[in-house]
This record gives sequence, C-alpha cells and structure tokens, in this order.
Amino acid sequence: MLAPKGPAWQHAQDAARFTELVESASPGDWARPSPVAEWTALDIVRHLVEWSRGFLTGAGIELPALDVSADPAGAWKRHASDIQAILDAPDGRVLCNPHTGDLPVDEAIDRFYTADVWMHSWDLAKALGREPELGEERCDAALAGMVPMEQMLRDSGQFGTAVPVDGDASAQDRLMAFIGRDPSWTP
Repeated sequence: MLAPKGPAWQHAQDAARFTELVESASPGDWARPSPVAEWTALDIVRHLVEWSRGFLTGAGIELPALDVSADPAGAWKRHASDIQAILDAPDGRVLCNPHTGDLPVDEAIDRFYTADVWMHSWDLAKALGREPELGEERCDAALAGMVPMEQMLRDSGQFGTAVPVDGDASAQDRLMAFIGRDPSWTP
C-alpha cells in the first residue's frame, strides 16, 4: 500500500495522469507543437524519459535505454513503471548529484522528476489540444516555493522568461506564466 502523499503515491498519481494523455494521442499527434519552444509532443515524452534515466545513475541505478520515437506510449509506460518500482522500494539508496547534493533516491525523484512530470502534463495536454488541470492548491504551493528562488531558476536555463498575466489569473496560469509558458497558448 502506498503511503498517502509520499513520493511513491505522488508519482503514481502524476504518472497516471500523464499516461492518460499519452494513451489518448494518435500517431499523428506526436509531431504537434507544444508550448515549450521548439518541442513537439514527442519531445516532451522523450525529455521525461531520457533525462531522468540518466539522473538516476547518481544512485547507482542503471535503467535500459528506451526508444521513445518508435513507441512513445510503450516507452512512457515502461519508464513510469520503472520509476514506480524504485519509489515503491527505495531500499535506502542515495542519489549523489553535484547540483542537488546527496538525497534519498525517493526524495530526489519526488523533488526533481515527479514535479517535472506534473508540470509537463500541462505542456502535453496543451499540445494535444486538451485543457490541463494541475490543481489550484498544488499550483499555488509550487509557485510560492519557486518565487524566492526565481533568479537561480532563471539562471539554470530550465525556465523561460516569465509571461505577464492578469493579477486575478488562476494559480495554474500564474505558475505556467512564471516558468515561461503562455497560459493561453494553443497549437
């Protein structure tokens, strides 16, 4: 049984939402543009699969490469299952990374990877012409945690220039605008 709100539970929730999006895509959808400049829907899936598998080598975890281009849905589902297995049995492993320091592997996955899946589900939904719903409370909390680190986040190159939004914009729109996405973007 997954601990409610723990890293394994959170990944199961976020990966399931992303899986629903991936499974809803038709073969022609993978070439659709996304809100991430110069990325397609396929690039979003490729990014999530490839960077995290490399990231996990810092915990001594070697996962086989997956051919995302050949089978985006199959590669994603295999990848999500691989990550879930690590979270279900972290076995005291520690991920060592010069940028993040030493963290228990489940905490590192939760903080860096699962959060990325959650936010990129917005990008994939938009690329597929669907309206994403990330949850206002979680968006508000994420934004509150990011604002104090804005300069560091911008300097990392991981986020674009903030997009202006109205003061009464939803927490989701404010979060997406903060990380450089236009909340009103359409394919």
